[in-house]
Amino acid sequence: METIIGYLNNMFAALPRTSQMLKLKQDLLASMEEKYYELKNDGKTENEAVGIVISEFGNIDELISELGIGQNYGEELLPFLSEDEAEGFVAAKKRTGLLIGFGVALCLIGTALLILFTTLAEEGSLGVSEDFGSMLGIISLTVLIVPAIGMFIYSGMKMEPYKHLQDGFQLTYQLKSYLQQKQKAFAPTYTLSLIMGVGLCVLSPIGMFVGSAFDGNVSTYGAAIMLLVVALAVFLLVYYGQIRESYTILLTTKEVTKAKKEEDRVIGAVAAIVWPLATCIFLISGLMFQQWQINWIVFPITGILFGMFSAVYNILKVKNNS
Repeated sequence: METIIGYLNNMFAALPRTSQMLKLKQDLLASMEEKYYELKNDGKTENEAVGIVISEFGNIDELISELGIGQNYGEELLPFLSEDEAEGFVAAKKRTGLLIGFGVALCLIGTALLILFTTLAEEGSLGVSEDFGSMLGIISLTVLIVPAIGMFIYSGMKMEPYKHLQDGFQLTYQLKSYLQQKQKAFAPTYTLSLIMGVGLCVLSPIGMFVGSAFDGNVSTYGAAIMLLVVALAVFLLVYYGQIRESYTILLTTKEVTKAKKEEDRVIGAVAAIVWPLATCIFLISGLMFQQWQINWIVFPITGILFGMFSAVYNILKVKNNS
């Protein structure tokens, strides 16, 4: 099979490296590989199988002429991605996933500490006034949010060297096969993290519901515990989700269109407004109106509404472009 791959690479070496040529090469290699293994299963020797495959698929110039592609040499060339660049991108996404996941977890932990200190001060367990307890909680929240913001900014800077991937690239057959194997090996880990993350989110309110059946203050502690559990769930979903996304991006070699970039920009802009607003509503309703036992619902509601917006926006964009 290596002989066939080398032959195909030599045949396409003199042709323009356009997206059309890349697709033709990948389709042709898949057909040649299928025919090769079919011949091997029929008892053909290595040399016989290679010879038959090359004789059947070897006339690439004729195939290009029949399909009418590759004539426009002015089409933008797509550069090949090296193995070092691919490995570096996966490593960078892994680091940014760690930073973003940990940063979001810190924000949730800070909110849990705010609830905890405020409740303890109200009960007199801290031996300080309610105002001082609330201030202590706000300080704890601020101390954790500041490094979280730094992590978000730093993670964005770590991905700057790979922004050129949005303009499109090509993968060699060997590199694509290697990445597909890595993605397949990672799939069980991602599935497990997804199950654990979603499961923790679903189970997180149980302590608060149980506590509310006995005492209102106990339910407040349950809200703090719920946020800690959600922090762990979010970390799992973000960290392993970023790793999975790295393989998805690398194995999707199509150029990112202007419409897709515009869609990402709009959804990102809305997210930048909606989620901070939801956090403000959560804190105001808790600090001013002491509704910790119920105001946590603002986050799942925001998530559902934001998901609906993203889906509707995507459908409308597709409809307008069709």
